[in-house]
Amino acid sequence: MAERASPDESLADLSIAEPKARLDYPFETPPGPGEAIEVADGVLWLRQPLPFQLDHINVWALRDGDGWTIVDTGVRMKSAMEVWEQAFAGPLGGKPVTRVICTHMHPDHVGLAGWLVQKFDCRLWMSRLEYITCRMLAADTGKEAPDDGERFYRSVGWSEEQIASWKARFGGFGKAIHHMPDSYRRLEDGKFILIDGKPWRLVFGNGHSPEHACLFREEGKVLISGDQVLPRISSNVSVWPTEPDADPLTDWLDSLAKLERELPADTFVLPSHGLPFYGLHERTRALTRGHERSLERLTRTLAEPKRAIDVFGSLFARPVGDDMMGMATGESLAHLNCLKERGLAVSAPDEHGVVWWRAA
Repeated sequence: MAERASPDESLADLSIAEPKARLDYPFETPPGPGEAIEVADGVLWLRQPLPFQLDHINVWALRDGDGWTIVDTGVRMKSAMEVWEQAFAGPLGGKPVTRVICTHMHPDHVGLAGWLVQKFDCRLWMSRLEYITCRMLAADTGKEAPDDGERFYRSVGWSEEQIASWKARFGGFGKAIHHMPDSYRRLEDGKFILIDGKPWRLVFGNGHSPEHACLFREEGKVLISGDQVLPRISSNVSVWPTEPDADPLTDWLDSLAKLERELPADTFVLPSHGLPFYGLHERTRALTRGHERSLERLTRTLAEPKRAIDVFGSLFARPVGDDMMGMATGESLAHLNCLKERGLAVSAPDEHGVVWWRAA
């Protein structure tokens, strides 16, 4: 993914419906603001508020010698900073943050990274593409919406009013994050990092974001999954104006298969949203089945030519309002481009530049 939807849009609003997986949730109640629950040896679960329908993000404090490694941060807003201050004075015992790891570049994960790095004079750790993409999007703040983006949204069937609304919101990404550090430490797929003397393996995924980093500790079989695997919703997988021909859904499905292949079935999953759970393989399979069934429905829908905005009913369990058009359109295009790569759909523009899709 090369561009994020505006920060006021929540992936919980538009999940792809998928078969339910049978998961085991050992912790039924999440921590309150400024509180923490130790879910594994040296791993504390905290929550940060979000100003979306999806009203929280799970963040993690990992014991690291005389301090803490923080994984993900919450979005930039005063109430989230106050919750962090409560946690530092409370369950984190006043100990310093030794480093900040961000699984990926979406504002709810990286929004306060710059603030924490500055506050504790420590290093930000991210994968290269996530860091660069974040800096790129933040640089759009205050700029006018590009002509390429306008052509993109006109080609999918947006109205002039919807395009005008997008242009007015363009550049909002940077407002949801603190100023990013000007340097970082690179995370690399398959490599290990030591936290409190214990190795955590980096397992990358793609599709939801460019180079999403999950962290796996063999001791206790603990996986910090970020948004790569969530227990009750399906992460947004979208095509954006900066890469209109991308096929992120194939990347996403390949990443789910990779997690199942490389990690044990009894892994304890610590997701960014929802409750920690057991049942990694059940969940990856359910997510895969859900998207494959959506592709099947979409193929049937394309018996008659359709624009990207005409196929929402094949993908989403609820109506799509104007406030969710960006994410819905991106998700629709991800499925359409996937069908095209599989040789199951073709597309062509009409005389107005609007692209029409049909089954091959």
